[in-house]
Amino acid sequence: MRIHILDDWFDTLRKLPSFRKLDGHEVQVWTDHVKDVNMLADRLSDADALVLFRERTKVSRDLVKRLPDLRLISQRGVYPHIDIPACTEHKVLVCSKIPSGGGTNHAAAELTWALIMAGMRDLPAQMGSVKAGNWQSGLGKTLNGRQLGLYGYGRIAKAVAGYAEAFGMRVVWWASDEGRKRAAADGRTIAADRTSFFADSDIVSVHVRLKPETKGIITANDFAVMRSDALFVNTSRAGLIVSGALLESLTASHPGKAAIDVFDTEPLTDPNDPLLAHPNLIATPHIGFVTEDEFDLQFSDIYEQLNAFADGTPIHMINPEVWSGS
Repeated sequence: MRIHILDDWFDTLRKLPSFRKLDGHEVQVWTDHVKDVNMLADRLSDADALVLFRERTKVSRDLVKRLPDLRLISQRGVYPHIDIPACTEHKVLVCSKIPSGGGTNHAAAELTWALIMAGMRDLPAQMGSVKAGNWQSGLGKTLNGRQLGLYGYGRIAKAVAGYAEAFGMRVVWWASDEGRKRAAADGRTIAADRTSFFADSDIVSVHVRLKPETKGIITANDFAVMRSDALFVNTSRAGLIVSGALLESLTASHPGKAAIDVFDTEPLTDPNDPLLAHPNLIATPHIGFVTEDEFDLQFSDIYEQLNAFADGTPIHMINPEVWSGS
C-alpha cells in the first residue's frame, strides 16, 4: 500500500523499532504541518492509506472527497477530528484502537506530575532567576500534607494518585456519577460536592476524555472557588474547559497559577497569545504522550491496523459498514 504519515514533526517514527512493521509498504512521512486543504489534497493524491498523528490534522469532508484512491485511515484514540460520515460515504474505512482497560499512559501521568512539581516549587521562575545571575526567586510549596484533587477516575488519574500518595499528599476525587461510584467502591475519598472539591484542593488536575458530553465541563464558576494560592493542571484536552475561562480566572487570581500541556489551538506558535503569555501560566507544548516509549507503543497499534487491512482482516473498525459493503 501507499501509506502517508502526517505530522511527524521531528521525524521520530522512522527511528523506532515499530516502524519495521511497515516493511513491504511504500511509506511517505511528512514532517511539517499543513492546514490548507488544497495542499493536503495535492500531497496525498496517491495515498491508499493515511496515518494520523493524534488530532494534529483535521480530516474534513472536503479533503476526503478529493482523495479518490484513499481506502483507509489508521490512527489511535478518539476521532473528533475525522468526518466519519464523509469517510463512510466515500468508502474510506477508519480504524482506530481506543484503549479500554489494561495499560496506563505513564508518559502523560509522569508529565502531569512534572507540571505539579514545577508549579508548586515555581521551577520555571527559579531556573530563570539562577541563569540570570539572581540566585533564588521567591518561595515554593511543599507537597507533603497538601490536598490533590483529581477530576476523572481513569488509568492516568490513578497513576497520578499513586505518585501523590508517595509524596504524602491527601487525594480527593471528583468525576461523573459513574466515575464517583467506581471510586467509592475502590475505597477512594470522594469530595462532599463539586464546590468543595475545587475550593479545598491545593491542586486540581483534570483527567477526562474529551467527547461531546464532556466539552466545557470545567467552568468559570469552578475556577472562581479555587484559592488564590491553588494550582490548576490540565494535561488532557483544552476543550474540557469553557473557552476563555482559564485566562479570565488566572487574571482574577482564582486559581493563582495554572500548568497546562494543551491549548484550544495547536500548534500554538504566537508568543503573544494572551493565555500563553500570562505570567501565572506554566506551559508545555502538548508533550504528554511525546516520549519514544509511548510513540513506539501507539504506532505499533496503528501499523498493525494497516497490516490487518492489507491482509483482508481489518481490526478496530469505526465504520465497519464500509468493509462489509465492499
